[in-house]
Amino acid sequence: MIRVLIVEDDLSLQRLYEMMLITFGFEVIGKASNGKDAVELFISMPLKPDIILMDHRMPLKNGIEASIEILNLNSHTKIIFTSADKSIANKALSIGASSFIEKPFAITALHKEIERVHNGS
Repeated sequence: MIRVLIVEDDLSLQRLYEMMLITFGFEVIGKASNGKDAVELFISMPLKPDIILMDHRMPLKNGIEASIEILNLNSHTKIIFTSADKSIANKALSIGASSFIEKPFAITALHKEIERVHNGS
């Protein structure tokens, strides 16, 4: 089962992602509402996520900053950016994110992208 950490400051989207992921058969092992909490949660997790869904614009620490810290802790972490701000797509990929999906996106697109990134294709 693919373990997913959701990092999203919009709580309604956070809940929607969780419902979608559970429906797909994935396991949501944590949720964070900002980049600072995401890094702290990642550090505290004994079993790391297979995939992190990372928003960009968040309070305290944005998605780029949080991703850099997480990737410095574990360079094998697979991060899928989910953001309406497509201007940061190249930056996200250049720092080591595995993928970028522009919001809004179809549920099926998220499912396929998680599978693709997890399988390394």
